[in-house]
Amino acid sequence: MTMNFYKPEKTVTGPSYSRWFKLLATVFSISLLVYAADIMRRYPLLEYGLSVKVLLLCAALMLVVSYYWFLRSTITIDDKGITQTWLYNRQVEWRDVRSAKMIGIPFLSGLFPPRLVVRTGNSFSTFNGGTKEILIEFAHISLAFQIHKQVGK
Repeated sequence: MTMNFYKPEKTVTGPSYSRWFKLLATVFSISLLVYAADIMRRYPLLEYGLSVKVLLLCAALMLVVSYYWFLRSTITIDDKGITQTWLYNRQVEWRDVRSAKMIGIPFLSGLFPPRLVVRTGNSFSTFNGGTKEILIEFAHISLAFQIHKQVGK
């Protein structure tokens, strides 16, 4: 059963994360790097075993990779579906979508905007929106699937 009834009016593309979230990620990443430098200054890390060094190096690498993709991640909503770039790209085609719903954190929507949760078969995909236009399109998608669910009953 395919539900290929939703088509956006136009293609919408923009950042996946808001400026405030990027600012928070920057402050958090810099704080972690300062803390890591303080730890390196106080403890002789070079005297520890190879496994500890590899673990710390992997943690630092993951911090840098995550920070980079928080800044660079984009989302595109077009007539084919929804695509979000990140370390690995998330893509959902409209024909695979069973339901869509916006979720958010109460009282913190200014810092952490609502996300779109899309159900496809047995899995869920979550998409982030960093601009007003993307969030409006998320609301349209969510509303269209809620109306379709109500009409289908």
